Amino acid sequence: MTVSAALNPMPGTLYVVATPIGNLDDITARALRVLRDVALIAAEDTRHSARLLQHFGIATPLAACHEHNERDHGGRFLARLQAGEDVALISDAGTPLISDPGFHLVRQARAAGIRVVPVPGPCALIAALSAAGLPSDRFVFEGFLPAKAAGRLARLEQLKEEPRTLIFYEAPHRLLECLGDLERTMGVDRLAVLARELTKTFETFRSLPLGELRAWVAEDSNQQRGECVLLVAGWQPPPEEAVSAAALRVLDLLLKEVPLKRAAALAAEITGVRKNLLYQAALERQG
Repeated sequence: MTVSAALNPMPGTLYVVATPIGNLDDITARALRVLRDVALIAAEDTRHSARLLQHFGIATPLAACHEHNERDHGGRFLARLQAGEDVALISDAGTPLISDPGFHLVRQARAAGIRVVPVPGPCALIAALSAAGLPSDRFVFEGFLPAKAAGRLARLEQLKEEPRTLIFYEAPHRLLECLGDLERTMGVDRLAVLARELTKTFETFRSLPLGELRAWVAEDSNQQRGECVLLVAGWQPPPEEAVSAAALRVLDLLLKEVPLKRAAALAAEITGVRKNLLYQAALERQG
C-alpha cells in the first residue's frame, strides 16, 4: 500500500439493514452476513439490538443512533466511514427510516459521497398491506398521526377524500382515540383493517367498517396492546343517481313548454330527482 493510499483510504459503506418486526426467522442471510462483517452497528436502542445480536451470535460493536442524537452525533459515524470502515444502520424493528431514525445519517453520508446500500427485509406497513385485502396497487403511508386530538383530526380532514389506501402506525394507548377520529372524519361505513402484532404469537388481522372496528377494539382490551398498523380503504365518490324513465318523461313534457332551466327545476319538484341531474339530462336531450 502506498503512503497516499494509507493517508486517504477508500471510504467505507453505510448499510441500511432491515431487522425482524417480531419473528426472528424473518431476518435474511444477507443481513446476518452484513451485521457480522461491518466494523460498527448504529442502532436505535443498543440494549434492544444487543439481544438480537446475541441471539444470532454476532459480536459487532454497537453505538446509539436515535432521534435525539443522530442529527448532532452523525459525525462520529461519518468519521468511521470516511476512515474506510463499513457501518450498518438498524432500528429496533423493521426497515430503518420508515417511522424510525436514520434519515439524517443517510443524508449526511450521501452528501459526503459515501456509498449507501439497502439490505431489504421486514417492514410492518408492507407486511400489513400484503395481507389486509385492501387495494395495494396505490397507497399512502402516513406513519404516526399527531398525538393530540386537534392535530390528528386536522390531518384526517385533509385525507378523508384520498382515493388511495391509507396506512397508519399507531401506539396502542392511542388506538381507540384514533379509531374514533377516523370514524368521525371518514364515516362509520368506511372499511378498515387493524393489523396487530405482525409475525408474533398473537398476530391479528381484523377487517370491519370503522364504526364496527372501533366498537370491537373498545370491547376487547387485548386489542389495545402491541404494535398496530391501521389500514383504511380509500375514498370513493358516491355513485351517480340514475334518472328514471318516468322522470325523463316529465322533463320532456316540460321542455316543450318552458325554458330548460325552469323545466329542470319543475321536474325536480315533481319527481324528487336532484335538479342538477335533471338539468344535465335536459342539456343532453337538447344537445
